[in-house]
Amino acid sequence: MLKNARGSRARALAVAAAVVASVGALTVASPAMATGGFDVFEQCPLSNKETSACIVASTTSGEFVVGNKAVPIKHTITLQGGLSVNEETGAVGFIGAANGETLSKTPQTVPGGLLGIEGLGGEVTATSELAGPASSITLSTNNLIEESGTALSLPIKLKLGNPLLGEHCYGGSNRHPINIALTTGTTSPPKPNKPIKGKAGTFTTEEEGDILVISNNSLVNNSFAAPGVEGCGLIPFFIDPLVDLAMGVPAGEGHNTAILNGTMKIASAELAKEKGV
Repeated sequence: MLKNARGSRARALAVAAAVVASVGALTVASPAMATGGFDVFEQCPLSNKETSACIVASTTSGEFVVGNKAVPIKHTITLQGGLSVNEETGAVGFIGAANGETLSKTPQTVPGGLLGIEGLGGEVTATSELAGPASSITLSTNNLIEESGTALSLPIKLKLGNPLLGEHCYGGSNRHPINIALTTGTTSPPKPNKPIKGKAGTFTTEEEGDILVISNNSLVNNSFAAPGVEGCGLIPFFIDPLVDLAMGVPAGEGHNTAILNGTMKIASAELAKEKGV
């Protein structure tokens, strides 16, 4: 950590700028073998020549509100991969994780389940899955730091899990994803939702300044729409409407909320290679 908050933030801003610009390493690298701090980037797509930086974002708390169901995030959701920079436009692109698990499929328990559907007993889970290629994810470190505009945007589909619902019960799909544009700033949703505020978080570094750590950040959105479900149970045309009724979907803009709290770590791909990742 740096000696004072001002110095920490100034250095972190410089590090973030270096990542986005893809100019060399984050800091001067000291010769070293692979370290535990860099192990977090083990799925960084270093074999892809376009990868200029490695990123891991861990969501440890928050909630998804879809229709009339509020699902708290109690199990860590991980977004990981690499970042590329278009030398002509400066645009930052997202490259999927080396093992293909760019967004972890982490089930969260739906409080109260889906009461009112005869025969549907026991726990019901909701799992956010990436609905499209990793290249469909967009990240703006500038917007994240400045708490303005869209910091992270990704298309998802929501899988509902329960023995009766089967393996194909989803809200949203690859063809018709739920697009969530998250911000660390203040939202401006349609009614009845009210504006909510995210935050950039605290900027520090690890591994002698080689890894940028953005902790205690909060990415929010409450203006996206949530579709009805499809493919639930053995008789979807019968079960789907019942699940929709229990969930309160389809739910238009202003009726849903995503709050993702956690930590983001970024390091240059060059340093990750030097550290033996």
